[in-house]
Amino acid sequence: MIKTDILIIGAGPTGLFTVFEAGLLKLKTHLIDALPQPGGQCSEIYPKKPIYDIPAFPEILAGDLVNNLMEQIRPFNAGFTLGERAETLERLDDDTFIVTTNKGTKHHAPVVVIAGGLGSFEPRKPLIPNIANYEDKGVSYMIKDPEVYRDKKVVIAGGGDSALDWAIFLTNVASEVSLVHRRNEFRGALDSVEKAAELAKLGKIRLFTEAEVVSVQGKDTLEAVVIKHNDAEKGETFLEVDDFIPLFGLSPKLGPIGSWGLEIEKNAIKVDNAYDYQTNIPGVYAIGDVNTYPGKLKLILSGFHEAAVMCQSAYQRINPGKRYVMKYTTVGGVEGFDGSKKEAKKEVVQSILA
Repeated sequence: MIKTDILIIGAGPTGLFTVFEAGLLKLKTHLIDALPQPGGQCSEIYPKKPIYDIPAFPEILAGDLVNNLMEQIRPFNAGFTLGERAETLERLDDDTFIVTTNKGTKHHAPVVVIAGGLGSFEPRKPLIPNIANYEDKGVSYMIKDPEVYRDKKVVIAGGGDSALDWAIFLTNVASEVSLVHRRNEFRGALDSVEKAAELAKLGKIRLFTEAEVVSVQGKDTLEAVVIKHNDAEKGETFLEVDDFIPLFGLSPKLGPIGSWGLEIEKNAIKVDNAYDYQTNIPGVYAIGDVNTYPGKLKLILSGFHEAAVMCQSAYQRINPGKRYVMKYTTVGGVEGFDGSKKEAKKEVVQSILA
């Protein structure tokens, strides 16, 4: 039986930052993740993808963000159960919980925090005949290493942030980048839309709007795609390509967590955002992309904020009636459970127990 103060389900960026916020409050943490390494999607799906909305980092690769978070939480000696999926939640008579994984590992804690991002997920695939024949033979639904596309002809389909960001990024890697979207308007950040439009004017991105890829062709591997335009007069465009990457997002699934008795809305866990991001089960919290509430923004920085607020509530649950005073890590540094003190390099808020 693994015992801890806060059991975190999900070792993505939000789960990792929870370790830091809990550590400042002298609370022990343990994380469960079905993936074999920390970092969630940032490590598994797009470690080389640039992220632009992390404060103080104009641009940072997803994998580097995870590395930085791991370094930040190092003083707090968090435990990890990796490569195992949280399967069942049992509430005991003393209002603590036992979470058991699919491999039978049991974890006991007074507070459970679900930080599972989108939960288990799979890419949304376009309805193109025989596309499965070219999967891993020129068709991919995610980008892990952009160097795979060095000096190649690449077609990206999609209208969200991932499609825009990768199209922009690959202009410095691939020999030719085409971006196909079935509408004129993109769903991504305005800055990314403007960058893509400017690169299209410079001839660095071939932009096809009000169009979609309807056919993939090739003998043994992908050799070409056919783009159908909404305007009948334009008809179809035949493109010779090396790689086709449809980026239509992920289809999230909560998995076993969905049967824990939590209040679910549109495949996300409802929480009380007016106070502490607690679910309908007292002592069980949900933070990051896995939760929902009025005005929710699915951003990493939103998850960081939710982690900080949640930890304050968790501290009160674990230590009812005990006082603490807010101070700054620039004053006291960061002290780990082993007693070592590490001077903070960034101004972040610390709770020093009174």
